[in-house]
Amino acid sequence: MPQSGRLLLGVIAGAKGIKGEVKVKTFTEVPEGITSYGTLENKSGSTQYKVKLVGFSKGLPVVRVAGVSDRNQAEALKGTELYVSRDKLPDTEGDDEFYHTDLIGLDAVFEDGTKFGIILRVHDFGAGDMLEITPEGESVKSTVLVPFTIEMVPTVDIAAGQVVLSLSDDFFSVPDRDPDVKDAEDEK
Repeated sequence: MPQSGRLLLGVIAGAKGIKGEVKVKTFTEVPEGITSYGTLENKSGSTQYKVKLVGFSKGLPVVRVAGVSDRNQAEALKGTELYVSRDKLPDTEGDDEFYHTDLIGLDAVFEDGTKFGIILRVHDFGAGDMLEITPEGESVKSTVLVPFTIEMVPTVDIAAGQVVLSLSDDFFSVPDRDPDVKDAEDEK
């Protein structure tokens, strides 16, 4: 669960133009959603930002931040994470919709109840969400990515604090290399 009851909605990617606008990498369902939740805050909650959508640049929303009127001020905000209070977000619809933050920290268990590890992060590389799991007894440096699909993760029980993994017997196996396939290493 989020420590402060706040969720990360985006990160200021940089300045756009000379009038103080900024581009924002968003983590909202639709990029322009970053402006739908009212006033945003920095990571510590010490600074608030009123933002207004003014356009798009290379797929990123461009916003005007109240009080920021030139490029220098906008550039100073680069890297600023933008948070919103959890209570400003709509409830999820149905049993198969989750906020990523709700999954982080949950136990990952096998169907027989054996604990595998803890969900460290949720990634979206473009082809679907992936759960990054730290196996039980391992360091954060040793993680496993599991596709967040109904086949591989048939049960998510937020109240119980766990997800159930249904992985094939060969999920952790490294396939044998096909001797007929040449790769860059063979070309040397």
